[in-house]
Amino acid sequence: MNLTYNPNFPSVEDLRERARRRIPKFAFEYLDGGCNEDINLRKNTEELRLVELKPLYLVEYQPPSLRTELFGEEYEAPFGIAPVGLQGLIWPGSPEILARAATQHNIPFILSTVSTASIERIGEITHGRFWYQLYHPKDEAIRNDLLDRAYAAGCRVLVLLSDVPTFGFRPRDIRNGLAMPPRMTLRNVMQMFVRPCWIWHTLVEGKPNFATMEKYMPKKGMTIKQLGAYMNATFSGRLNESRVASLRDRWKGKLVMKGVASEEDAELCVRLGLDGIIISNHGGRQIDVGESTIRSLLAIAPKYRGKIRVMIDSGLRTGPDIARALACQAEFAFLGRTFMYAVAALGRQGGDHAIAMLKVQLKQVMEQLCCSRVADLPRHLLRKPD
Repeated sequence: MNLTYNPNFPSVEDLRERARRRIPKFAFEYLDGGCNEDINLRKNTEELRLVELKPLYLVEYQPPSLRTELFGEEYEAPFGIAPVGLQGLIWPGSPEILARAATQHNIPFILSTVSTASIERIGEITHGRFWYQLYHPKDEAIRNDLLDRAYAAGCRVLVLLSDVPTFGFRPRDIRNGLAMPPRMTLRNVMQMFVRPCWIWHTLVEGKPNFATMEKYMPKKGMTIKQLGAYMNATFSGRLNESRVASLRDRWKGKLVMKGVASEEDAELCVRLGLDGIIISNHGGRQIDVGESTIRSLLAIAPKYRGKIRVMIDSGLRTGPDIARALACQAEFAFLGRTFMYAVAALGRQGGDHAIAMLKVQLKQVMEQLCCSRVADLPRHLLRKPD
């Protein structure tokens, strides 16, 4: 396994800038943007970086280990790859690239229902060691079939999505025709033609589609507008207590709720017997009037850690960001944009590069703090956001 990263791109900002120059503008803005005025998008990262950690230079110290246990599995690092919709639109074949890299590095990969790779394909690549994020369908038969397919493919961790009760209001995507239903504009076509590398790889991989959902579509070869209307009509997005209880009864593996942002929702997840929560606001893509995820974590983790596994995503970009979140009592972290920037920037090498880079960054922070174990990072917490 390659544990080194490309020295020409040692930071996430390097990857982001190269991605911006390699993919069409509409794809980059879909990946990079938030909702409304991007307030929560910025707050997630800015307020996380107000967290300060203290080094303990004179304590007994062993070289750090990143190995972390979660749901009975031991992973090589305390972070994983968050689910991202329409991954193949951003870079062709990106879910397969990231799933393969996650398997090689032994970290979790979460497949979204609205990604561009099927459950079965990701199950094959990961040898069944993947997580599946469920967008809740209105049709119970489709829901049950998705659960059966995920379990048959080897998935043992099901992630329920709670923070998309409606589509986010994203001005860039609306201008670019990527709202629901989507539309293809002349401007989008022109943007594609100035990115020949992206076009070439798209021709090789094939037109991106919602691969997991294809078997339920009323007909093949739907236009982009028909496809958007179908997806809009198929998913309700909103969860409630009875729906979650039904899923808990039916799913035989671990059950995680993603999108928890309040103590009330965390309490309900504990009461319903869920195994984990991911504190998230969908990367600032759904709501612009809420608090940052680090503030939600600081309220929830002290009360519920030990009753349920507490994880986080949204706003994390780097190894130091992961260290900050773990010091604030998150037990595991997930990143989305960092991995997609890397794949858009470096293609097939992107997943391996991003994982190796984050490992090096996180290990360097722990070495500087004189922190030997991931579980000891809360001991180094010096200052939280005011």
